[in-house]
Amino acid sequence: MKKIDPSIPVKPSVQVLERMFTLIDVLASREEAISLKEISEKTGLHPSTTHRILNDLTIGRFVDRPESGSYRLGMRLLELGNLVKARLSVRDAALTPMRNLHKLIQQPVNLSMRQGDEIVYVERAYSERSGMQVVRAIGGRAPLHLTSTGKLFLALDDPQRVRAYATRTGLSGQTRNSITQLPILERELAKARQYGIARDNEELELGVRCMAAGVYDDQGKLVAGLSISAPADRLDEGWLSKLQATASEISVALGYVATTETPSDLTTSTARSLVR
Repeated sequence: MKKIDPSIPVKPSVQVLERMFTLIDVLASREEAISLKEISEKTGLHPSTTHRILNDLTIGRFVDRPESGSYRLGMRLLELGNLVKARLSVRDAALTPMRNLHKLIQQPVNLSMRQGDEIVYVERAYSERSGMQVVRAIGGRAPLHLTSTGKLFLALDDPQRVRAYATRTGLSGQTRNSITQLPILERELAKARQYGIARDNEELELGVRCMAAGVYDDQGKLVAGLSISAPADRLDEGWLSKLQATASEISVALGYVATTETPSDLTTSTARSLVR
């Protein structure tokens, strides 16, 4: 097998991607917009090729065209950059509190964020002693309506958006406990909205139950969900207060300041009443 020298830059295998990256690098080298002619000269690409690729990048909002014949980097790159930055900062703030929570309960603790109609797992704390057969891998995804964290995010959407989500996804299920009917999902979301916690009652995986609390940033925006996964017969309601305290600790580290009584003040006795 041929060894790759890390000192030698690896080129994309698709030529158009290599050209696209080159164009973006040229645009990134200047704060102001650059003319098509100058971009073509700097990259060595034919003007028609340069124009065609830049036009496609403009459609995707990766490039802006402030006026005819000139280009600059687009807002889509800023949006994606902020998304990556948010993931990194949330993960950094969450890692130690998650590990501490895991030491207390000896069950997997997951940090996940919304991406479109799914959640993506960005961090976890677990050990083999947890007894869990399934531990969600970092980078793994799951439908919003089948997960505790996903329900927290869906609960923030207005009814029209929730209905649109149901239409797009068909509310497909994975177990006999999966919520596949919109009225039932709406009732679940109402509880999550009221109490600030959500649950997965063997809806994603038979034999596994979860509870989740929200993580908020300095603008009070829900940016992630912190969840505990456990065998269905071992999920302890006494963990809820610890979960909420850990989620609050992470939120504070992100700059969140609660100005009024928040859903995390939910008592364990009230939480028990939420179990279906």
